[in-house]
Amino acid sequence: MTTVGHLINGEMLTDAARTQPVYNPSTGEVSKEVALASVATVEQAIAAAQAAYPAWRNTPPIKRARVMFRFKQLLEENADEICRLVGEEHGKISHDAAGELQRGIENVEYACGVPELLKGEYSKNVGPDIDSWSDFQPLGVVAGITPFNFPTMVPMWMFPMAIACGNTFILKPSERDPSSTLFVAQLAQEAGLPPGVLNVVNGDKEAVDVLLTDKRVKAVSFVGSTPIAEYIYATANANGKRCQALGGAKNHAIVMPDADMDNAVNQLLGAAFGSSGERCMALSVAVAVGDQAADALVAKLKEAMKPLRVGAYNDSSNDFGPVITAAHKEKVNGFIASAVEQGAELVVDGRNPDVAGHENGFFVGATLIDRVTTEMDSYVQEIFGPVLQIVRANSMDEAMQMINDHEYGNGTCIFTRDGEAARFFADNIEVGMVGINVPLPVPVAYHSFGGWKRSLFGDLHAYGPDSVRFYTKRKTITQRWPSSGVREGVQFAFPS
Repeated sequence: MTTVGHLINGEMLTDAARTQPVYNPSTGEVSKEVALASVATVEQAIAAAQAAYPAWRNTPPIKRARVMFRFKQLLEENADEICRLVGEEHGKISHDAAGELQRGIENVEYACGVPELLKGEYSKNVGPDIDSWSDFQPLGVVAGITPFNFPTMVPMWMFPMAIACGNTFILKPSERDPSSTLFVAQLAQEAGLPPGVLNVVNGDKEAVDVLLTDKRVKAVSFVGSTPIAEYIYATANANGKRCQALGGAKNHAIVMPDADMDNAVNQLLGAAFGSSGERCMALSVAVAVGDQAADALVAKLKEAMKPLRVGAYNDSSNDFGPVITAAHKEKVNGFIASAVEQGAELVVDGRNPDVAGHENGFFVGATLIDRVTTEMDSYVQEIFGPVLQIVRANSMDEAMQMINDHEYGNGTCIFTRDGEAARFFADNIEVGMVGINVPLPVPVAYHSFGGWKRSLFGDLHAYGPDSVRFYTKRKTITQRWPSSGVREGVQFAFPS
């Protein structure tokens, strides 16, 4: 059986003391195993990154950018293989995997502009013959811990910009679907990264804790669930590290009575069920304002869901694939059952779909639940599956209060034709990423991604302009060259 190992100091290594199976979610079968890094293996990766840092830091930004340009080209040339690996281990349909990869490539494109992004500020004659300037210097060895649901895109939120800024990087991807992440890292090395600049260690909490506590690691980026994000953030801060930890979500869409209902339905289908709902930006709750709008929305959704196809990743006619594990399938099914037990109306039941030839796959079909209320477990918690819940509100104010009261504040959307309502919503909703008739308002690569409340721990968002600030530290230099032969007296007053 194939064992997925680690990339350390430019070499593929296998730490075989502990392994974990990697499943093909479409078949339910074990496809390979992944080596779980020991403490010594992670420390080896940190040492490699630390050794590579001085030379890489002093590499001119334009040369670092040229590596990113070559990396982008290699990603495009190997797109089919990357998408195949994502599909085999995550279950994502090929067209969805291609979209994920493209969004990752866009972050590489942004990193190609690092010579411009790192330009400091300069002021001449801030005082008599005194000049002042600032520049942005790399931190050193930094680390990223990434989730299973976007095994290629989320790592590229992190390491391209971190490396382009002059840092060296240790990536700890999800052990559930490690192969595509490792392959992408090998392409980055093929693009010209020196050994040790980018290292990949596969592992579990044992590996994570080394990255969080080792003093040589200066910053940690994380994307995952809120409980783990809290742990990552608290532990990293306690050990003196800069940290950004992106957590969970419960993304609501408000559907106003004046909305283009057919358009809203189509948008909701993709946003709720794409990638089996395993997106931190998935729209899992639609808040319909007024019973008339709610009844129309539910009726149209029910009809539109009939032709949806769930199935294996390699059939592009499927709309979405399996969830990641058998345990997660049972968890999603449990949330559906709990909603019914607590009084909700199950309109479309996606449990135990018939997927011919893949009877052992981890499949959950598209599910629609109406008359959900805010105290139900399925509303309070993040389901992370292909389940769309309808909550009914009497007014836009009531709907917005519902969203603002939730502990998460990642993404949200409003469907309306009313510009005044849309502007009020955008100004007053307590959520980090807002869509107006856009169901998945994921910022493009030259903006930054991040939620509010318990969806983000840390001051800076992911990728975009914030990533430059996160992966660098500002240094300000004030310089004066006194005229030759001029002797100055002592000054005790604070300089002004």
